[in-house]
Amino acid sequence: MDLLIYAVFALFLIGPLVLHIRKTHRREQEALAAAERGKLHSSGPRAQHPHIDVSHCIGCGACVDVCPEGNVLAVIAGKAAIVNGHKCIGHGLCADVCPVGAIEIVMADPSISADMPRLSREYETSLSGLFIVGELGGLALIKNAVNQGRDCIDTIARRVAAQPSTPDVHDVCIVGAGPGGLSASLRAVERALTYVTLEQEEIGGTVAKYPRQKLVMTSPVEFPLHGKFKKLEISKEELLKFWSSVIVEAGLQIRTGEKVQAIDRAADGTFNVTSLGGTYRARNVVLALGRRGTPRKLNIPGEQLPKVMYSLIEADAYVDSKILVVGGGDSAVEAALGLAYQKGNQVTLSYRKEEFSRIKERNALKLREALKGKKLRVLFESQPTEVREKSVLISVGGAVTELPNDWMWVFAGGEPPNAFLKKVGVAMGNQDLTAAAGEEARLALAHSQVAGDIR
Repeated sequence: MDLLIYAVFALFLIGPLVLHIRKTHRREQEALAAAERGKLHSSGPRAQHPHIDVSHCIGCGACVDVCPEGNVLAVIAGKAAIVNGHKCIGHGLCADVCPVGAIEIVMADPSISADMPRLSREYETSLSGLFIVGELGGLALIKNAVNQGRDCIDTIARRVAAQPSTPDVHDVCIVGAGPGGLSASLRAVERALTYVTLEQEEIGGTVAKYPRQKLVMTSPVEFPLHGKFKKLEISKEELLKFWSSVIVEAGLQIRTGEKVQAIDRAADGTFNVTSLGGTYRARNVVLALGRRGTPRKLNIPGEQLPKVMYSLIEADAYVDSKILVVGGGDSAVEAALGLAYQKGNQVTLSYRKEEFSRIKERNALKLREALKGKKLRVLFESQPTEVREKSVLISVGGAVTELPNDWMWVFAGGEPPNAFLKKVGVAMGNQDLTAAAGEEARLALAHSQVAGDIR
């Protein structure tokens, strides 16, 4: 009898353990499969991403559960690992929740981010005094842009505090009035720096061009002169309204309609920033330009027709239409979803690869729901080949078919301002820094000589 009781008790204890082991094994197999699929899409993280110290990792899985992007991380053989690095966009929540401090947020290897500017930990480029924040440095999140804009101004404030002031020379020139530029500008006011902020279009940068009611934040962020902004979800309109109120309260001055055309270094080490409105002198420059640049085109016949567009602001302005959306990123999916729920629309989403690999988890969920409800259709391994007045020719799996069409949106990314950065003298990714370093040394020597003459 006692043996029977012990056997039942053992089964009671061992049963859940066996189920846990099986579940863990299944999750590991799924993670390994995801990692193999990930290799098809990217050689690894392209910007800021977690580095895991496996000697300290206890395999608790907190980092896996907190990541908003889905299966970026997984626990394999009892240790956390990156399985879909190409999905990582630098939230940093994994490092925040790790109970043993085994995760550090680092930048991608320069050989991977070859088309990205080389940045120091202070977001400084190969040219001393020239900083890059936000999307242009490889991070797409508003939170990251805000944090970087604030932090690089703190770096600048520490440096200029030890330098004599010069008439008509600003402590910092901030280029761009999106999240990073606004944060930098507000911090400059807070730190009592002399500044000038230039924006080629409207305040809000890329955010101002988002579709109406798009949710733009997923984690708390601290804005200079305001404090912690705790709302986890906020629409584009709410965020722009918030920024407008903070700008007014801070008395922030932003010069709009001033596209920067050149940035040159003077003999005394200061920068001459030339825009459509004139030339501004500054000791430091913060570039918060965004990375979209000029929309990338498909370069196919008929693309110049007015029905072909590259951004969507008001989805509800388009109804009872046959629509083609081209692209495989969040912008394309969000546009397709927004248009699909308007009255009478027939929406087709075309993507050149066999599956979506870089969209946010919440967009993937919404897309699955829309497909299940037959709100739209997706054509994988497809590419438009010609745009006509009332149709689009599209290659699907190698066979060309004609789709009736009223409107077409292309979300193929943008041509980043790399040519401008190279013209300024900013070293990119795996570029040899010898020449840049030599030029910096020459300028530093000239600067010290001028400063010596002044003293």
